[in-house]
Amino acid sequence: MPATTPPRLSIRTLQSPISGPCSLELGAGECIAVMGASGSGKSVLLRLIADLDPGSGEVLLNGQPRSAFSGPAWRQQVMYLAAEPAWWGPTVLEHFPPGTQSALLEMASELGLRQGFIDIPLTQLSTGERQRLALLRGLLRQPQVLLLDEPTAALDEASVAAVEQLLQGCQQQGLSLLWVTHSHAQAARVGQRCMQLVDHQLLPMEAAQ
Repeated sequence: MPATTPPRLSIRTLQSPISGPCSLELGAGECIAVMGASGSGKSVLLRLIADLDPGSGEVLLNGQPRSAFSGPAWRQQVMYLAAEPAWWGPTVLEHFPPGTQSALLEMASELGLRQGFIDIPLTQLSTGERQRLALLRGLLRQPQVLLLDEPTAALDEASVAAVEQLLQGCQQQGLSLLWVTHSHAQAARVGQRCMQLVDHQLLPMEAAQ
């Protein structure tokens, strides 16, 4: 019999003192929407998966345990995009990999970013513009999994639709998404499955009601 392809991301009894234990499997090109009340531990869960916070349990990428990767190598492939992304310099381009300017401009146009944004100091860009740029910064590093912490929270309706469309195109190329959102409508649009954090447990939405 042919070997079974492992899930893109496997999480087994992952927990910290304030989150979990949580288990799930995420397939290649799949999006799981994660919901839960404020303070329920959604961001903590994403940070645990990305190995940014200490915890116990097991996380695997394509069947390979996280312990087989260095921290930076893991986070290159299983990338966390914070709700409030960090910027370490004053200009846009210094935050993007060399040689990606053309791709950046093309994707930025899809997301409705204004012309000339590359030459505008980051501090003069709106919160929504910086949020979209943070998403593009992650995508252009070509991870296998994106851990999205409310990636459209600061966006207007048209920009939300553009982000969702762009990410759905990336899914068709195999990108897997774990997408935290407070919007039931968005969860229904983007998620092949919807999960909810209740009392630190990650449950299928129907089981959490």
